[in-house]
Amino acid sequence: MTGRGIDQILPNPSNPVIHEPYVKDAREYVELAEEKNGPFPKPVSFDYIWGSALSHLERLAPDLRIINLETSVTTSEDWLKKGINYRMNPKNIPCLTDVKIDCCALANNHVLDWGYSGLEETLQTLEKVNIKRSGAGKSLADAESPAILEVKGKCRVLFFSFGSESSGILPDWEATESKPGVNLLNEQLSGEAHRIRRKVEQSKRQGDIVIASIHWGPNWGYEIPAEQRLLAHQLIDEASVDLIQGHSSHHVKGIEVYKNKLIMYGCGDFLNDYEGIGGYESFRGDLSLMYFASLEPETGTLDSLEMVPTQIKHFQLNNATLNDSMWISKKLNQECKKLGSGVELRKSFLSLKWH
Repeated sequence: MTGRGIDQILPNPSNPVIHEPYVKDAREYVELAEEKNGPFPKPVSFDYIWGSALSHLERLAPDLRIINLETSVTTSEDWLKKGINYRMNPKNIPCLTDVKIDCCALANNHVLDWGYSGLEETLQTLEKVNIKRSGAGKSLADAESPAILEVKGKCRVLFFSFGSESSGILPDWEATESKPGVNLLNEQLSGEAHRIRRKVEQSKRQGDIVIASIHWGPNWGYEIPAEQRLLAHQLIDEASVDLIQGHSSHHVKGIEVYKNKLIMYGCGDFLNDYEGIGGYESFRGDLSLMYFASLEPETGTLDSLEMVPTQIKHFQLNNATLNDSMWISKKLNQECKKLGSGVELRKSFLSLKWH
């Protein structure tokens, strides 16, 4: 979530005027963070926000770096009256390119916060810097299309992005053949596997890995609705999906391995500007995880999942303390146990265990 407060500390901040019920200036979110954890120098460098994550990326050198980009990237003033509007100045896009992001999921409830002109500029900005995307587009066909990612010497990865109204996506944001928008799931999730299977079959070649990135559910709470779990299983059973990246919750949720395929029901916020905002402290939304999933080429079966605990402080990712790593390990074990899995804390990272 590189918009709003985080955008304000980067070298090219947007017009800070926002249209929320109680906050009218995005710089107030910076002030809240400083009230909680003390002042820090600004503006920051483009890679500042990634902090300790940079060394872990260098150490583990993943083939692909994929995120859910939950902001519009635009200078548009065509804001929608929806309560919260995120945007990042396109001139701040180096915060993504400097960390070598390969692909973004865009089917979420903030990509159209600044209207269709904002979406168009978001798509253009990502295209200019060669960051691939899926989940929102100029038409339904564009929004539905997967990003095709080549992993040299290993395989191709097809990356699909979907969004559900349960995450706060407005129904009229749905893309059609004649209107830009989001790749929106029908609220009867269990009926969507057939449609998704058809889209996968149109693009999949032998040996391709298929990822489904899904923005679903509310911001807070650990419950995994039965319909989400059913759809995840159907996507693996019927649509040849190898990995499901779920998000919307501001905190981590349970992880399942189904038929040796990875399902992350809620990855949590990797980065946000909520530092200093009260109300949901018990969920520890300041704690996040880096997910390093290793899949077997050709089959997409899960070899391992290593997760690095981090904490957001001063709008920057920091290595989590031992106490915080133990907290997130305990919470994940509570939630994963219901799904037949668990985690083991090993010094600076968590390792997923499953039956």
